[in-house]
Amino acid sequence: AQIAAITQSSGDLILNVDSDTTLAPDVVSKLAHKMRDPAVGAAMGQLKASNQKDTWLTRLIDMEYWLACNEERAAQARFGAVMCCCGPCAMYRRSAMLSLLDQYETQLYRGKPSDFGEDRHLTILMLSAGFRTEYVPSAIAATVVPDTIGIYLRQQLRWARSTFRDTLLALPVLPGLDRYLTLDAIGQNVGQLLLALSVLTGIGQFALTATLPWWTILVIGSMTLVRCSVAAYRARELRFLGFALHTFVNIFLLIPLKAYALCTLS
Repeated sequence: AQIAAITQSSGDLILNVDSDTTLAPDVVSKLAHKMRDPAVGAAMGQLKASNQKDTWLTRLIDMEYWLACNEERAAQARFGAVMCCCGPCAMYRRSAMLSLLDQYETQLYRGKPSDFGEDRHLTILMLSAGFRTEYVPSAIAATVVPDTIGIYLRQQLRWARSTFRDTLLALPVLPGLDRYLTLDAIGQNVGQLLLALSVLTGIGQFALTATLPWWTILVIGSMTLVRCSVAAYRARELRFLGFALHTFVNIFLLIPLKAYALCTLS
């Protein structure tokens, strides 16, 4: 559908919007203003959950989106390379997309067609072609997020496989970018691995010695408290202290799911 729209369009810029996303009235003008720089190949807006108040999970995901946009993407944009211009709201330079269309349409993994996680894949192609990718926090897009654990985990499984695959695709690109982006890629992947090892060793200690791994609990708890406090201060919203609940979701649901995704990339 994207490729059909790109080939049949005539404008200089293309806006990609998910069907369950509502844009603020000024989103197009704000993203287009960022694209006035010919070195910029793509720009994304800030995502919020339109159904934020539905359940405890949608509230948690809304905070997760804020952190992903205003910490991760904002930091990457400072160095000219947002690593994933998210599908719900992203603007692309049409001339750049046309030059990448053959690579985009024939996305493969181990010789088989791979067509999920298209936003991250297209962003990596933009960076590999030498374009910058940007984040515009004032361009607000509200999108529907999963309201049950089952739907959320299916979404996260797709995203995890996409992230692993396209991290491999991004490796040749990283040396040409600012060194922070390499540090960011290492941190996002190694950080999860270290957390998983900490949890496994803690479980092993409890199983073998019948004692609680207090140091592990203290360190993870302290890091969670610091992160949530900083987010609450930066967002000026106390609700971000409640994001501590995401640590339990991450440890007991997302880490096992990411391990499964890594083992089933094909």
